Amino acid sequence: MTVQRVVHAPIGEVFDWLTTTTNYTASPLALRCRLTRPGRDTPYGVGAIRSHLWLIGWFRERITHHDRPHATEYVVHASLPPARHELGRMTFTEIAGGATQVTWTTRAEIALPLIGGALTRTVARPLITRAFRTILDAAETALAATPR
Repeated sequence: MTVQRVVHAPIGEVFDWLTTTTNYTASPLALRCRLTRPGRDTPYGVGAIRSHLWLIGWFRERITHHDRPHATEYVVHASLPPARHELGRMTFTEIAGGATQVTWTTRAEIALPLIGGALTRTVARPLITRAFRTILDAAETALAATPR
């Protein structure tokens, strides 16, 4: 599942906003998001644990890669509904005019025998990509209002 969005703000600001999990509650689909354990070198860096309660479920994630301002990666190691999660990644590319192209990708499947794949395609994929879009929209709104 991949969602892309141009955010009209400098790459460092976009990276910082989107890697700060508490900002996700600016989306109507994110109910509670918090940093459970800070990372080794920076609060949202490698080793950080984030906890998200979205309308689509609960997720506990561990940051596995942090390359400010270019990329961050995470893995969901606990969730309800249960899921097999291989990768979560956000990449950030500076584009003309001081804007930033964000690409948010996740590879996951609902972990239910026989019907997990079908549920992932028909239910989870549209909900997850919608959640990602609303968070990216919230980043655009928040950062567009920030004076530079």
